Amino acid sequence: MKTKIMLLAVMLLTGITAMYAQNTKPEWKELKTFHSFMSSTFHPAEEGNFAPLKEKADSLLLAAKSWQAAPIPADFKPAETKAALEKLVVQCTAVKKAVDAKASNEMLMKQITEAHNVFHTIVGECRKTEE
Repeated sequence: MKTKIMLLAVMLLTGITAMYAQNTKPEWKELKTFHSFMSSTFHPAEEGNFAPLKEKADSLLLAAKSWQAAPIPADFKPAETKAALEKLVVQCTAVKKAVDAKASNEMLMKQITEAHNVFHTIVGECRKTEE
C-alpha cells in the first residue's frame, strides 16, 4: 500500500513538474543581463543620480550588442525583435557617446529614456501573443 501511495505521489509530482515546464517561457539570458544594466542606470537617472549611467554606459552598450547577437527565442517575433534590437544598439551607442562627450544631465536623461523605451518595446510589443 505504501509503495502504491509513493508511486502515485511521484507520478503526481512528475506531472506537475512537466506541466510547469511547459507553461514557463524560455529564459533569454541576454535580455536579463541587459535589463540589469538598464535598471541600474535608468532608475537612478530618473531620480537625478547620473553617476551609475556615467559609470556603466560602456557596459550597457556591450550588453545591448550581446543581446543583439543572441538567437531570438521562439516566443518573440523575429523580424520586429531584430529591428528593435538594432535600434537599441544605436540608442545605447548614442548614450555612450553622450557620456563620453560629458553631455548635460538633461541630454543624458533624454538618451537613456529613448533606450529605455526601445527596451520596453522589445519585451512588450515584440513578444508573440498566446493563441
